[in-house]
Amino acid sequence: MSQPFTAIATLIAKSGQQDTLENALRALVEPSRAEDGCSQYDLHRDLADPLTFYVIEHWASEEVLQAHNASAHFQDFQATAGHCIEHFQLKRLGAIA
Repeated sequence: MSQPFTAIATLIAKSGQQDTLENALRALVEPSRAEDGCSQYDLHRDLADPLTFYVIEHWASEEVLQAHNASAHFQDFQATAGHCIEHFQLKRLGAIA
């Protein structure tokens, strides 16, 4: 099993789709926080760019993140808001201090 890590997801909404994306991201927060192996799942919006959202997540392992990606609530998010996303990036970070 892999080691714990922090993930930072960056999502940029298509113009005019930011409210739909925000609502769909908000719906992910509570069920994601309740998942085994998730110790942080926080949604942020860029104050300088209202199209850009960040999700700061902490997962116990890569396997736990993959289970999250396969979960019903994440699949619903993709079906509901996938078309609203202009850009997506996920960075995996390992703590060093």
